[in-house]
Amino acid sequence: MSSLSRRHLFSAAAGIAAFAVAPRVVFAQAAAPAAAPAATGPFAVPPLGYAFNALEPHIDAKTMEIHHDKHHGAYVANLNNIAKTNPQLGTSAVTDVLGNLNALNDDIKFAVRNNLGGHANHTMFWEIMGPNGGKPEGEVLAAIEKDLGGIEKFQNDFNAAGGRQFGSGWVFVTVTKDGKLAMETRPNQDTPLMDGKRVLMGNDVWEHAYYLNYQNRRADYLKAWWNTVNWSKIGERYAAAKAGTLAV
Repeated sequence: MSSLSRRHLFSAAAGIAAFAVAPRVVFAQAAAPAAAPAATGPFAVPPLGYAFNALEPHIDAKTMEIHHDKHHGAYVANLNNIAKTNPQLGTSAVTDVLGNLNALNDDIKFAVRNNLGGHANHTMFWEIMGPNGGKPEGEVLAAIEKDLGGIEKFQNDFNAAGGRQFGSGWVFVTVTKDGKLAMETRPNQDTPLMDGKRVLMGNDVWEHAYYLNYQNRRADYLKAWWNTVNWSKIGERYAAAKAGTLAV
């Protein structure tokens, strides 16, 4: 082989190697919002308004995918199965059903409590999270200062309540039509909606919400979760509560 050909060969090989290790910044694209699993009945998992990885490093993409598609998807699948023989479930407001569980037949009451509660809780949960969520302001901030002792005390109390919740459950902030806030915890997939209340926001403390990244460190998850809160959406929910239009 001539020295010229040899030089060409080495040059080409070096170029290929350099391309292989070079960062792909030019070709990178932002991840699209996560689509919801297909519905086969009156209930559906709402799509996320952001990608599965949008909340990293605070909540990892795999946890978000499993939580949204599999866990919430299972609640919806169970509801759609129940609705096949109880079609009134699909035509009634979620808040009406959860607020009147004793009106249901005993053979479906427990399943509806768990699955419709889970559907309502998670629908709220996905809505109030997102990247670059800002800070509380305006009427929401004023209500937190008035009713919950200010943002720092509120967050500390909220985290403590979530940490004390034994086993699976949720920590919520409820809101009345006159804008008053209160905090409470509920086990499993129970929700304040079952008592006719409205939920401003809440955090899921079931292990499936955090275990892949935090294992048994629920306290670390609770602290990190505040970095994912979308205060603009919470402001919208607060306004809807005062207008009497807030659903789940």
